[in-house]
Amino acid sequence: MAGAGGGEGLEPFAGLAVVVVGYGSSRLLSANLAPLTRTLPGAIAVVVDNRTTDDERGRMRALAADEGWLLVEPDGNLGFGPGMNAGVAVAREAGADALLLLNPDATIEPDAVATLLGVVRADPDALVAPRILRPDGSVWFDGSDLHLGDGRISATRKREQLGVRDAELWLSGACLVLSAALWERVGGFGDGYFLYWEDVELSYRARRAGARVLVVPEASAVHAEGGTQGEGHERSGEAKSETYYYFNIRNRLVFAARNLDASSVRRWRRASLPIAYEVLLQGGRRQFLRPVVPLRAAFRGVRDGLRASRAPAPDRVGR
Repeated sequence: MAGAGGGEGLEPFAGLAVVVVGYGSSRLLSANLAPLTRTLPGAIAVVVDNRTTDDERGRMRALAADEGWLLVEPDGNLGFGPGMNAGVAVAREAGADALLLLNPDATIEPDAVATLLGVVRADPDALVAPRILRPDGSVWFDGSDLHLGDGRISATRKREQLGVRDAELWLSGACLVLSAALWERVGGFGDGYFLYWEDVELSYRARRAGARVLVVPEASAVHAEGGTQGEGHERSGEAKSETYYYFNIRNRLVFAARNLDASSVRRWRRASLPIAYEVLLQGGRRQFLRPVVPLRAAFRGVRDGLRASRAPAPDRVGR
């Protein structure tokens, strides 16, 4: 298997599984994952190929066979969180005790993996992420805050500037490292999201399970956001996809319904419209010259999020 090191010398990444969920991602994985797994002696790789076309599945099978990856082949598209859960289950069966969860459109160097893994080996109750850059070198992620008062999201580095007092750090699922034991204790990614906000919930639940949640700034990765949707956003302020807007707006209230008390859910619901607008602004103002796609996504996201927030109380967790 790729990364096994050919039996030569020590295998510093033994016990690590790199788990990736793809969707039409054979090209990205050939460019991003293959070079990484070849340089992680002792690690295994598990790829979940959310189904697109027969041709793409054939390409993924050939690539996985060439690289020695374990391949999980759902009949359809599970989405990100359930796909990761399926991949981690295979990794655990293969004996992994540490997990690197990585997006197909993300790259990370072996030294950075070693840094993150070292933190987790020293503290199995740590959930860690690197500093993540865009391809143009700008910062895409170095810690994000969830505002518990209304469900806003902001960069942690702006916490003092914004005067935020009710925030909790959460880590992007684009690149995460944690122990398999912590994954099992938290229960993996929650269902009901498909895309986006499952990483917010993982961080939230990990902290409530006694874990440390932290960014390790000594380690860096690069993320071409949206690459799995065929839209690599290489710079800040580019318009996002309708999928991005819809699920980010909707799933904020899915999170609230699953994790917060009734009064908090009501506060989050009242803030839905202004926060939906803030989500749209992440794609810049030029997109409003042709506003149909972003406004349609916002309308659907708010509507479906409000519906989700009315989930019966017994379905909520972490209350």
